Formats: sequence, C-alpha cells, structure tokens
Amino acid sequence: MVVASMVVLIVVVGGITRLTESGLSITQWNPITGVLPPLSEAAWQAEFDRYRASPEFIFESGPAGMDLAGFKFIFFWEWFHRLIGRTIGLVFALPLAWFWIKGAIPNGYKWRLLTLLGLGGLQGLFGWLMVRSGLSGQMTDVSHFWLSVHLMTALFTLAALIWTALDLRNLARNPAARPAHITGFGAIVGVVLAIQLLLGAWVAGLNAGHASSDWPLMQGQFLPDFDMSRGLGWALTHDPFLLHFLHRWWAWVAVGMLVWLARRIRQDARPASIAVHSAFGTQIILGIATVMSGVSLWLAVAHQLVGALLVVATSWAIHALSRRA
Repeated sequence: MVVASMVVLIVVVGGITRLTESGLSITQWNPITGVLPPLSEAAWQAEFDRYRASPEFIFESGPAGMDLAGFKFIFFWEWFHRLIGRTIGLVFALPLAWFWIKGAIPNGYKWRLLTLLGLGGLQGLFGWLMVRSGLSGQMTDVSHFWLSVHLMTALFTLAALIWTALDLRNLARNPAARPAHITGFGAIVGVVLAIQLLLGAWVAGLNAGHASSDWPLMQGQFLPDFDMSRGLGWALTHDPFLLHFLHRWWAWVAVGMLVWLARRIRQDARPASIAVHSAFGTQIILGIATVMSGVSLWLAVAHQLVGALLVVATSWAIHALSRRA
C-alpha cells in the first residue's frame, strides 16, 4: 500500500512534469550518477548547454527567452520525477530481499512480487525511451505513443500493487484464503477504463486539451472538424480534435460500467463501492473544469491525480467482486 501511494505520487509529479514541459530538460539517462542534481554553477551550465542543443530549446524554449534560472525550474521537476522512481524501486526491492531471505513470503507470491519489481524497472526504461523520442530530429515534444506506454504501465502497476496488497491482507486474516481471480465482467470494466486512460494519455501527449475550451460542445458544435485526409486510422491516433472528442464521450461509457460495478458490490464491499462513485464523479467534474479553464495547470494535475485514484478504487472494487464470485 505504501508503494502504491508512491506510484500515485509519481503519476502526479509526472503530470506536472508534462504540463510544465520539463520532461526534456535532462537529456541523459544516468541511473546512478543522476541521483544528485548539479552541485556547482559549472555543472549547471553544462546541463543547460546540453539542453540548449535539443530541438525543444532551439525551436521553443530558446525563442521564448529561457535563461539558466528558468532551466533550473524545469530541471527540478524532471529530476524529482526520476528521484521518486528510484526511491520506489528501493522501497520495494529492499524489503522484498529481506522477507525473501527470512523465508516470510507466502507460497505462490514470489513470482508475483518479482513481476511487480520487473514492471518498476521496465517503467524506468520506458520513461527514458519516451524522453529520447523527443530529442531527435526536429521533435519539440516526446512521442505521445511512448508517453501513453509510460503512463499506462504505471497505472497497470498501481492496480497490480493494490490487488496484491488486498490478496496478502486477506491471507493474513485467513491462512486458507486463495488469491482473487478476475471475473469476466471485471475484465470488461478494466478494458473500458483502460481505453479511457489511453485516450487521456494521447490527449495529453498531443496537447489536445487545448482543442476546445467549451463544454459540452466543441468550438460551438457537437462534432468538431476532424482531419480525415490521411485516413481514419491516422485520425484515431493523431488528430487532437477527434481524440479530445472521444476522450469526452467515452468517459460516459466508462461511467456506466463503473456504476454497474459499484452496484454489484455495494452489499458486500460498500466502502469500495463508495470509493468508485466518489472517484469517477470527481474526475468528471475535474475533466470539464480542466477543459473550460483552458487546461489550468493545477486543475489538470488534479485530474491526473484523481485518475490514478480511480484506478485504485476500480482495482479494489473488481477485487471485491472477484472474491464475492
């Protein structure tokens, strides 16, 4: 549960990093030496010089007049984001090694805990591949595909941490308890929510939140003008207007499934049912407010925070449904 809380934190800091365009400020991946920030003015200047050679600075930050003080601000968020990732790895790996040596890990859980550790390591790799995608050619931003891989892996890991923690808690209460197995309906709810999260990642990666600042209409009409000149497949993965539109309205499909899920568990797991209702209700309000504010930084960050909490609540609810089944 502690590690899951830290994953929620890193998702939030990742959102701030994205919204402040800080993600490309560190142009190297140094897992060990990168723990410390620059400690002298010469070191800061060297980092700034590397950033000034990037396409983002040449085409965006440079013309905007960024100086060393401005660079230090964006550097902090990317460094802090990476530092939390390293800390999560230690907080998970060191106790895992200790309990493994002590023989305290229950039967059947070693492979699952190692998988969770592996997902954490993979997440670091995906984060670097995302950053690298924005450092070549004339790219002034990271690939929205790599951004979505990075975010979706974090949210999947978060759900898996919650699920495993609940299984272990049940085992502690009842030594004969078996791990919960996801039901067909639970899997459908998970897929519907995952589609909405993926759309949200693409909206963020393409800055598609700025496609419209009115709601429920987009630029005064229900259906905005989509770019179909390169085919439907391209539009579904690249057109900011279409992706913004889909993220708005697929949300209601997700809400319908989450309401159904919450109703099915309300007798046996009322706290989980309430958590699901509270999370998606708050998320809808924050989503609308983010759009109508022109993507206010802190509203957008709150939207990402509650999105992570919705994943927690949904994992909890599907776990409860699985145990009931």
